[in-house]
Amino acid sequence: MTLKSLFFLLLGLIITVLLDQAIKYWITHTMLLGTEIPLFPFISLYHVRNSGIAFSFFSSFSHWGLIALTITIIVFLFWLWKNTELDKALSRFGIVLIIGGAIGNLIDRIRFQAVTDYILFYIDGVFSFAIFNLADTFITLGAISILIDEFCIWIKTKRHLDKSK
Repeated sequence: MTLKSLFFLLLGLIITVLLDQAIKYWITHTMLLGTEIPLFPFISLYHVRNSGIAFSFFSSFSHWGLIALTITIIVFLFWLWKNTELDKALSRFGIVLIIGGAIGNLIDRIRFQAVTDYILFYIDGVFSFAIFNLADTFITLGAISILIDEFCIWIKTKRHLDKSK
């Protein structure tokens, strides 16, 4: 682990957690729980609390069980980031996004015993997606980044193997 990579890890974590927490602070201090502010015909701010994890999974877990699970995942992700090759920048970036999102939601879970969610995508009367937050978005984008990186590596490896035949 280089000093430069550690700097970018910390910078990424600070940015993701601060952005997430700043928006959640604004939501919790300007919107009553259960209120909605339409932004566009397909998206609203809708203040809710989620006691589970993504899509309310694990909502039957105890509060402390979810905290322990989240901390365990964060520790594993730090280990994964540390052990991911430096040339896999997109994967490392993705891991930072996931850790930042997990920390943002962990802060909520510790403070409120639930996660503040507020983004609602919908098509009026037809479709409504799960309500989520910026931390969830970071986690999703992080996972997508890792998948893209792995797919690109797979393509390069496949091309290299095809050329060597």
